[in-house]
Amino acid sequence: MSPDNPDPKENVLKGIAAAPGITMGYLYLYLKQILKVEERSISEKEAEDEIRRLQGAIERSEKELQKILSFAKQRLGDTKAYIFEAEIMILNDHLLFGAIAKRIRTERKNADFILHDEISKYQHRMLASGDEYMRERVHDVEDVKNRIIRNLQEEKLFSRLEGKAIIAAETLTPADTILFSRNDVLGYATDLGSVTSHTAILSRSLKIPAVVGLRTITKQVQTGDYVILDGHSGVVIVHPTPKTIRDYELKHQKYLAFDRKLEGLRDLPSETKDGRRIDLSANVEFEEELDFLNVQGAEGIGLYRSESLLIGRSSFPSEDEQLEMYQKVADRIYPNRVIIRTFDIGGDKLLPDTIAEPNPFLGWRGIRIGLDRPDVLLTQLKAILRSSTKKNVCIMFPMISTVTEVRKAKEILVQAKRDLREAKVKFDPGIKIGVMIEVPSAAVMAEEMAREVDFLSIGTNDLIQYLLAVDRGNPIVSGLYKEFHPAVLRTIRSIIDAGHRSKIWVGMCGEMAGDPLATMILVGLGLDEFSVIPTVLPEIKKIIRAIRFDHAKLIATKALSFGTREEVEKFVHSIMRKKFPDIPIS
Repeated sequence: MSPDNPDPKENVLKGIAAAPGITMGYLYLYLKQILKVEERSISEKEAEDEIRRLQGAIERSEKELQKILSFAKQRLGDTKAYIFEAEIMILNDHLLFGAIAKRIRTERKNADFILHDEISKYQHRMLASGDEYMRERVHDVEDVKNRIIRNLQEEKLFSRLEGKAIIAAETLTPADTILFSRNDVLGYATDLGSVTSHTAILSRSLKIPAVVGLRTITKQVQTGDYVILDGHSGVVIVHPTPKTIRDYELKHQKYLAFDRKLEGLRDLPSETKDGRRIDLSANVEFEEELDFLNVQGAEGIGLYRSESLLIGRSSFPSEDEQLEMYQKVADRIYPNRVIIRTFDIGGDKLLPDTIAEPNPFLGWRGIRIGLDRPDVLLTQLKAILRSSTKKNVCIMFPMISTVTEVRKAKEILVQAKRDLREAKVKFDPGIKIGVMIEVPSAAVMAEEMAREVDFLSIGTNDLIQYLLAVDRGNPIVSGLYKEFHPAVLRTIRSIIDAGHRSKIWVGMCGEMAGDPLATMILVGLGLDEFSVIPTVLPEIKKIIRAIRFDHAKLIATKALSFGTREEVEKFVHSIMRKKFPDIPIS
């Protein structure tokens, strides 16, 4: 297959691999219509008309989402269509729309202006956070806001295209992603997004290759451009040369052959050739991902992101609301282990009375919020405890920076247990607790941390960011974010050694755990558990089962001896090509 016009210069764009697969074809640039919202003064009578108009737009928006929900259930099943149920819940938020109606009456302004202003305030609080999860959820709220405004302004929705195409867009809402899948969509490529964005999650479920976080693809392409999209390595190639096309056709066949080899690994144990057992778990955010875990051969959940319960809410969920979800996850994964992380939230995105922070990355987030709002943490811990009756649930505290924080969190856990005992409610009295090591101070104090808990889990995403002083979301410096930096490897080694000296296990739930290039080094450093996105589980298991622990230790020791990231990467690539010639490495 070759493009009609091979003359334009080949352009390689690097993003984030969101859904696996390699695809080639012509591109459709999806530029959303920018809805213009103007401020108008209205009379008292017109205010009531505007409120009725707003109600009609909300009702039409709900009908649209109900149709999309129905289609999503057909494509994905009932449990995987929750995203659209969450958006419908926003439309049924009586407090939010009651406040908007009140402002229309008191300020005497048009409905679309007040709606845009009120919801945008909520979005700005979410964006001000240093928390990647909540920044991703801004797009869901944006979809609801724009849907209502579009219906207020009686604009039409575009969702259909002719012929096969790779869709490029600044961002895609869940509705965009599912509606485009009705057509012959070859792949998705977006400026924004991460592996936890709904575009990524839905693309994986729909088995449509996707690359997100490309930053500027919409500025560098136009409809009709021929592109290659590599959802394995996170690359989009615009105007590929005939040679590049041939190379990727071969690479695609290689991936297909490799995937066939991985199919038989699901039920085999995750252990090295010389018998070292390593737990291979999955990072999970949403209920619909649970079905995929069994297919991929996960042995448990190493990180359950409880923040998914906060979507579309202006307040924290009750104990019973939380229990319902935790119980569902614990029952589905039983007898395997599930580690529930307490709310890893940041900045002022949930509590309206908080002030904006100049640097949310170093601000009020994670366990700091939990300790400052012990009522919130106590409620969550009681819900987690109530879900632990089968003794397969663990608790993990995020963003720990001091031993004092660990002890205070444990005191609140003791209170939660006391409250449940007094109420004669069953729970696992010996529930295991752990902390995430993702702040340099916690890494330095890992030995002391290990004495307080039952396990440590290394969160490499933030740890590398803080250790190297690099904001990985900042395109100016993100190239400096390097997991094979010698300082990163040596810090990981010291954390693992500290945990083992205290006779507790050490896991890793950051993106580094899911990088096949890092697997041999991490095994050699003594890592006990890998918790990764489900799609890479078979590949990591293949590597673990093909190596000896004693050999991996030698590789790790050699990697630690280098002084630069470039030397480490060159060494690792040479080992991987020799040991695993069939594994496609970018």
